[in-house]
Amino acid sequence: MSNMEKKENVHSPKGNGMAGRAEVHGKGIKDGIKGLSNSKDTVKRLLKYFRPYRARMIFVMVCIVISAVVGAVSSLFIKSLIDDYIAPMLLQAIPDYSGLAKMITKLAGIFAVGVLAAWSQSYLMVNVGQGILRNIRNEMFEHMQTLPIRYFDTNSHGDIMSHYTNDTDTLRQLISVSIPQMLSAVLTIIAVLLSMMYLSIWLTLFALLCVFAVFKVIKLVGGKSGKYFRQQQASVGKINGFIEEMITGQKVIKVFCHEEQTKEEFDRLNEELCQNMGKANAYANILMPIMGNMGYLLYVLIAIVGGALAIVKVPNLTLTGIGILTLGTIASFLQLSRNFIQPISQVSQQINSIVLALAGAERIFKLLDVESERNEGKVTLENTGEGWVWQVPQADGSKKFVALQGDVRLNHVNFSYTKEKEILHDMNIFAKPGQKVAFVGPTGAGKTTITNLINRFYDIDSGDITYDGINIRDIDKRDLRKSLGVVLQEVNLFTGTVMENIRYGNLEATDQECIDAAKLANADGFIKLLPQGYNTVLEGDGAGLSQGQRQLISIARAAVSNPPVMILDEATSSIDTRTEVIVQRGMDALMKGRTVFVIAHRLSTVQNANVIMVLEEGSIIERGTHNELIEQKGKYYQLYTGNTELA
Repeated sequence: MSNMEKKENVHSPKGNGMAGRAEVHGKGIKDGIKGLSNSKDTVKRLLKYFRPYRARMIFVMVCIVISAVVGAVSSLFIKSLIDDYIAPMLLQAIPDYSGLAKMITKLAGIFAVGVLAAWSQSYLMVNVGQGILRNIRNEMFEHMQTLPIRYFDTNSHGDIMSHYTNDTDTLRQLISVSIPQMLSAVLTIIAVLLSMMYLSIWLTLFALLCVFAVFKVIKLVGGKSGKYFRQQQASVGKINGFIEEMITGQKVIKVFCHEEQTKEEFDRLNEELCQNMGKANAYANILMPIMGNMGYLLYVLIAIVGGALAIVKVPNLTLTGIGILTLGTIASFLQLSRNFIQPISQVSQQINSIVLALAGAERIFKLLDVESERNEGKVTLENTGEGWVWQVPQADGSKKFVALQGDVRLNHVNFSYTKEKEILHDMNIFAKPGQKVAFVGPTGAGKTTITNLINRFYDIDSGDITYDGINIRDIDKRDLRKSLGVVLQEVNLFTGTVMENIRYGNLEATDQECIDAAKLANADGFIKLLPQGYNTVLEGDGAGLSQGQRQLISIARAAVSNPPVMILDEATSSIDTRTEVIVQRGMDALMKGRTVFVIAHRLSTVQNANVIMVLEEGSIIERGTHNELIEQKGKYYQLYTGNTELA
């Protein structure tokens, strides 16, 4: 559609790439998750993606348990090493190292098991994470193919792209790092806590009191960082949308020497992102050094308290009874205290990642929940070899075969993209089979909108559109669009050979049919001059070709589909006058025997049309042949003689 017909926010980064992210505020992970609108549903939907990997996840859990147990047991070995081997050897004239060597060998074996378990856990989680992300990306892309054109017109391309980049990256962090670390931290805390109580309940109570103070710090600092993450991600979306828009419009920027203003705007957005990311990560990044120093402080305090209890000979209460607080017990407990504070630090580091990942998952699921384009049509199209026929279902279950003629009619059609402004008013158009119908008029008059409605890219507000007497709502959308060949003003070529780009119009076409289509469009000549002819690989949307050559390939693509109805949306507007004469011959051959809708600013290209319709502000103000409209000396006459210019 023309720019005037599009909604104003088509190119604006709606939501700046993060419209779907709920605000993360409050204190810590609990309040952060509360800030998400559907956190429970999001978690449930995420868990469904783990189902194909249940066996691996069970093995990961086993590895995590082994790692946690190894960490706790290795610390307990210190007590036995000191009390049962090292301390007695200090009193021996000739120390016997055999027992100590055996214990050290056992300890080495335990560490080896722990290392193997940790490696297995990391390796499996990477595979699981990448597999889940692959499935999510596949699901997003497959679903995106089913979405209506309206969705892409009302969401910026940068915003849509962020689903595949920023949002999936937050999930990668969650699955590959955050979830394993959280599980490992919880199991480690449990194992270490039981081990600490096995050594000394008094020292355990003192350690828990210190940890309570640590949690207060985490809650304060983590809460302050959480509320800034929404602003950070909104800024990421803004800058993504801006970059995508600038890359697309780079030629315009160069033509109008707009580089300095573009750099200034980018600097402003980049500075905004820098500030928001700084605020978001300032508190989050300070957690690790705080936790590290708190761990050292706890270590010193336990050493002091443990030494004092040993000096005054306070009975040591443990899970197995009452004993003596030995040097080995204190040393082992000190090691356990380090193992206890480390997983708490890991949890604190993952708080914001988890909240951010859940926000990213919400946004992905919001895309997946966008309603697919409806296709209630039951009438299908079939090529019998002798021609195209409609297969119309009957009440008794049989099908009636109706030959495709190309009779397209719009009856009292009203349409609006938004409720605020109606684009087409009581539109009536009759295109008989084989007729060439041309639309002329200023930008925003509704010319392209009509062709969008015939394709059912949008559904009309009222009235009806019929195709061979069949309401297009009753026709299967894929078959409807298969019967319509479209050549747009904006050409899109894909990475691949010239032959593949032409065959895009009909994937079942043979090489010879593609070549014949190129000849029909008068593209065969320049294609043969390319380095590898039809096997020349095009990249960057055909950057090595002229605009006219790209359009010729686009016309050949439409020709190879051999459609009964053609829609030419200013198809020759990008071709020079000399080339236009050549192309027009091919276009005339292409249009022969077909119903054709032509949108053109160059009135010379529509003079031979059977019917020319002059549109203005969504209404047909004049219709007739070229000669009839010239005789009327109305709007068309003014446009043709140059008294009025097409905007």
